[in-house]
Amino acid sequence: MSHMLDRRRAGVLLHPSSLPGPGYCGTFGASARRFVDLIAEAGLSIWQVLPLGPTHDDRCPYQSFSVHAGNPDLIDLQWLVERGWLTAPQAEAGRSSPEAKRRALDQATRAFFREAEVATEHSMVGAYGEFLSASTFWLEDYVRFQAFRDAFDRRPWATWPESLRKCEPRACDRMAREVSETLTNLRFRQFVFNCQWHELREYAKERDITLFGDIPIYVHMESADVWAHQDLFNLDETGAPISVTGVPPDYFSSEGQLWGNPQYDWEKMQRTGFEWWLQRFDSAAREFDIARIDHFRALEAYWDIPAHAVSAREGHWVKAPGHQLLQAVRDQYPQLCLVAENLGTIGPEVEALRAEFSLPGMVILQFAFDGNPENPYLSHRHQIGDIVYTGTHDNNTTLGWFESLDEELQGQVYRYYNNPPEGMPWMLICQAMASPCLTAVVPWQDFLELGAADRMNTPGTTEGNWLWRFDWEQVPAGLGARIREKLAYYDRLAP
Repeated sequence: MSHMLDRRRAGVLLHPSSLPGPGYCGTFGASARRFVDLIAEAGLSIWQVLPLGPTHDDRCPYQSFSVHAGNPDLIDLQWLVERGWLTAPQAEAGRSSPEAKRRALDQATRAFFREAEVATEHSMVGAYGEFLSASTFWLEDYVRFQAFRDAFDRRPWATWPESLRKCEPRACDRMAREVSETLTNLRFRQFVFNCQWHELREYAKERDITLFGDIPIYVHMESADVWAHQDLFNLDETGAPISVTGVPPDYFSSEGQLWGNPQYDWEKMQRTGFEWWLQRFDSAAREFDIARIDHFRALEAYWDIPAHAVSAREGHWVKAPGHQLLQAVRDQYPQLCLVAENLGTIGPEVEALRAEFSLPGMVILQFAFDGNPENPYLSHRHQIGDIVYTGTHDNNTTLGWFESLDEELQGQVYRYYNNPPEGMPWMLICQAMASPCLTAVVPWQDFLELGAADRMNTPGTTEGNWLWRFDWEQVPAGLGARIREKLAYYDRLAP
């Protein structure tokens, strides 16, 4: 186990898009620093976020245009004002919508390069050059994919002219010359995202806050990753998927879930020494101290569904070279602390793979009450090396969950915990803190005592997800002190 998770500690789960502030989306600006100050004062030492990549229109962070790029929606425009690359009115106008923000970022790009022409010794010019050279393995694929996609009215890449669909270098170079201004704008957005995230990470580090990120196991069909690396995915000669991803029926869905991402060609990936995966973990190691491998079980065996299937029930299990991949990651990035998301249909083989690499798993208190005394999520069955959560971004809030239970089940929850005086959600928060698991993480909604209307995502639905934001007025006076008192009582404060 990593030294980062080898003592009792606690953290909070909140995606930066949920932070308060002006505009349509939370950012890495003043509210992010205020949040870090608040959780540091509370004694929390981990901030867990969802994936930070650029999202499609549904804003789902697990379905990104790139496994390496950052989401420009999270950029703080005030940071650009402070550097003289935007005016305050331009920044104000840019906060109204994603399209307006992109226009503001393009204005900042032009200002930056005007400044760079006359001040070549400027430190930010040097930083920009360093960013480009450190990002060669992904940046050009990403900016070209986005620029070409815009040029073709955002049509799927499999419908582009054949030479561009097949990523033929000469055709791509010719097209890149036609859209060079867009490419410059896209590169600059990624540079700004990178600067702001690393400044925030440094701010958190100074306050002993560890940043905990998330690696989605699969990538979106409409992404730079699939377009630029078609040979690493199970596609036919036209670029269409032969088989796709999902999960069999489980707790979340009686039909299973048909995600529809293209499956990997694991044999090809293994023959290339897992280079594509190692680059993903390289990006994770640059961004985070701890990284969760989402849907970890797919590294042991994955649910393979024919592309023409109408239901996830039509899939079957196929073995994956997870041991070889994890060994390669461990050899190359020994300092990166990995966590396995081991929820859902998990067999002994998956747990054996996790144990072999000493990866913490996840236990969810909301899943504990199905009447089975051997349920692994019941507190008396927790393992010291795992991470305990009240719920996750895919669950209802703890208050919403509890209010949805019938009276008998509500009583069962209280009896199991010996009828504590505190009501929900603090009762479950305290049980997470009391758990033998060394690490406890609580969604911010639970600390704020929010109900079902404030959940982040409802799996299997497409409307109204990923939009939740809190307001500073929802933070009770004395919340930091209340959390700190609980952490002290359950031995989760830093020594």
